[in-house]
Amino acid sequence: MARNKAKDALALCLGVILIGCLVQAAGWMKGDGIVFPAVPEILRAFVRLLGTGSTWQKIGVTLRHLVEVMAISTVLGIAIGLLEGLNRFFRLLMRPTMIFLRSTPMIVLIVITMVLVKYEQVPLIASVIMLVPLISEAACEGCLRIDPELKDVYRLNSPLNGRVLWHVYLPLMAGYLRQAFESAVGMGIKLVVTTEYLVQTRNSLGKAIYTSAYFSEYSEIYAYALIMILLVLLVSELPGLLGRGVRALKKQQPE
Repeated sequence: MARNKAKDALALCLGVILIGCLVQAAGWMKGDGIVFPAVPEILRAFVRLLGTGSTWQKIGVTLRHLVEVMAISTVLGIAIGLLEGLNRFFRLLMRPTMIFLRSTPMIVLIVITMVLVKYEQVPLIASVIMLVPLISEAACEGCLRIDPELKDVYRLNSPLNGRVLWHVYLPLMAGYLRQAFESAVGMGIKLVVTTEYLVQTRNSLGKAIYTSAYFSEYSEIYAYALIMILLVLLVSELPGLLGRGVRALKKQQPE
């Protein structure tokens, strides 16, 4: 287990280095050191930004938006996906809506949301609208893939209720939900920062990127990208950390 974690950490570090190499190669090919600054310059900007209190305030605002988006999207997505998996009529009823939300360009949905709600609510509502189909599709697929014999077992002892959904359906759907969650986190941070950029959310990473682009501080833009990568890794690991913590607490409790 420890060896696998070490390999994963090494692969992750090499992946970050690969990104730096690609940026450096693009700078050499384009011959533009402003748009594609050198990697040491990006790292200096990264360290400088992390050393200022305002950066942490911006990270806090964007991270709060991301956590809220993921929490609401996960609850709504699992609820809709379960209903779709359990009820064929509801699945067919929701199918056109889900196809519409998945196929509509992101910028179009964001602009529509900007027209309908207050600007400070756009990062939350627009991101949720675009992430719910991703999670609900995984939840529906996971529900449909459950072995019918396992469903027959619980039907012999209990009708379908909240306890059955929590202890039977969700654990059996965990693989699909975990994969959807990891994909949703990466997409979620991009959606949140994009909407913050468009509506100029105060003290956010989206606003910071807008300011850096306005003053042609491209090294800061790449530094903010590294910060967003770290945020994605942090939020992606939260469910696993919480799960291990709950299991550890259960082991410590006397039987």
